[in-house]
Amino acid sequence: MRMPRTAAGSAADHEASGADRPGGGRPAPDATQADLPRTGPASDAPDAGAPAGDEAAPGGWRARARRWPARLPVLARQHWLATVLLAAGLALRLLAQFSFGPALIYIDSVKYLYGAWPASDPLGYDVPLKLILAVGNLSAVEAVQHVLMLATAVTLYLLLVRRGVPRWLAALAMGPILLDAYQLQMESTIMPDVWFEAIIVAGVAILLWRPRITARTCLLAGAVLGLAATVRQVGEILIAPALLFVVAGALLARQGGWRQALRKSVALAAAFAVPILAYSAGSYFVTGHFWLSRNGYEATYGRMAGLADCATLKLPSYARPLCPTPREQAKGPDDLDHQVTSPLRTYEPPAGVTVSRGTIIANFNHAVLVQQPLRVVSKISSDAAKLFSVTRQTDPGDTPISRWQFQGSYPIYLPTVFLNPQGTITFALKLGPADGATIYRKLDVAYGGNSRVWKPGASFLRRYQLYGGYTPGPLLLLCLLAGLAGALTVFRRRASEAQRQLALGATLFVATAVAVLLMSDLFEFSWRYQLPALVTLPPAGAFGIAVMLRYARRRKSDHLGAGARPDRRVAARAG
Repeated sequence: MRMPRTAAGSAADHEASGADRPGGGRPAPDATQADLPRTGPASDAPDAGAPAGDEAAPGGWRARARRWPARLPVLARQHWLATVLLAAGLALRLLAQFSFGPALIYIDSVKYLYGAWPASDPLGYDVPLKLILAVGNLSAVEAVQHVLMLATAVTLYLLLVRRGVPRWLAALAMGPILLDAYQLQMESTIMPDVWFEAIIVAGVAILLWRPRITARTCLLAGAVLGLAATVRQVGEILIAPALLFVVAGALLARQGGWRQALRKSVALAAAFAVPILAYSAGSYFVTGHFWLSRNGYEATYGRMAGLADCATLKLPSYARPLCPTPREQAKGPDDLDHQVTSPLRTYEPPAGVTVSRGTIIANFNHAVLVQQPLRVVSKISSDAAKLFSVTRQTDPGDTPISRWQFQGSYPIYLPTVFLNPQGTITFALKLGPADGATIYRKLDVAYGGNSRVWKPGASFLRRYQLYGGYTPGPLLLLCLLAGLAGALTVFRRRASEAQRQLALGATLFVATAVAVLLMSDLFEFSWRYQLPALVTLPPAGAFGIAVMLRYARRRKSDHLGAGARPDRRVAARAG
């Protein structure tokens, strides 16, 4: 005999069944039914003599591939907002591709093209770059980077919908990646940043793809996230949010307790270390140094020296020359790190000092951090807050924002990248020490030849970027706050499994954003280093908003159920 279901019970069942429902709306087909072969007319039935699993059978991959063109219009209608945004993003990328040729080249691009300033940064970007250049030129590299970020946006959308975020909200979350002109400009530049963003999304997507975290998932995600450090050294921090997520998933989502949390954390950390150790071992074989780059102890000098109050800073006399003058401090961390006249580049320990140069620099940075922590925290906090400002502002000493903006002509960066009268791109290369000889070299013809600019396209992209074609800071702040609010709901005792899974998604994206952005600001503020916010904060906000929407629906269902129960009791007495 079937028992009558109460409204509250029905609502609770509906809430639980929506944990992994695409879009949080219509129910997904039953898994067992979805895996069964579809039956159809006799003309579509497989031949009786065909072997089971034949690739030409209705369930085979070739048959499914042939059905895709017919399904595309249906999918486009179901995901219409995502389709519109993808089309707009594709149009912008095609415009950028044809407006500048062969691609945009920045100062640091020569590290990857010609090995300038050896060991100053990890060279993981060299692998995809050289593979593409083996069959194409720099325009091909740019095209691949555009496709990579379109795929990254689609990955985020599929991940969010899979985890129960409504389709409209998931589509809006990928909008910043697709439409932000600063993102677009970086994709057009021969730089590793877009690969760094894609690796972040890939690692996070692996962790979140299934509700239950397994040791195998941790191994795969750890290895992928570890690759990020070989592309940009700041990727070393990604182990922190990943471990936080694994522990939270094991404990708060009741997936095995402390023992499983420890087992999965060890698997994650070990896999994360593999790419880093492999790269460092290769570096030792080539250069004799077991490192990702030689900037390990030097990278924070510019930041610490730029904000230090050297008049009150206590230092050994042999380290005092590392203190910059007020005029040098005004030039900002970037100049203090890279200019050949900077104290960092001119300093040599006095005769008789047994402490190594690297140790002296590291001790200087530590002294500023320990003796003047308020100055450090105040400066980093004020720089971090710029991300949420209404306009893209910069302060004196910041890296010029113009470096990350489209120009009406092909951009040059003196004295490293410039054009001769014929438009040939020429480089001033330092293939040895920073104070060594300069070698002048033209861009290889095989890489794309002379610079080319399509003026109408370049002018449109510049106007678009300067007059609103970027993600507003207040919107990113809203995403951060929504993500934090959603993450905190993971501690609610009465949270449903669906709410807890959404909250864990918000936790991972918020923690990743905070870790990567703050670590970048620790070295210096640059709008280039704020781009990872576009692949972390909007998804965090989408997860957070989805948690609150689900919570509001559940409260409404509970309220309606509570109001229906007295009516039933009255009806029962009347009967």
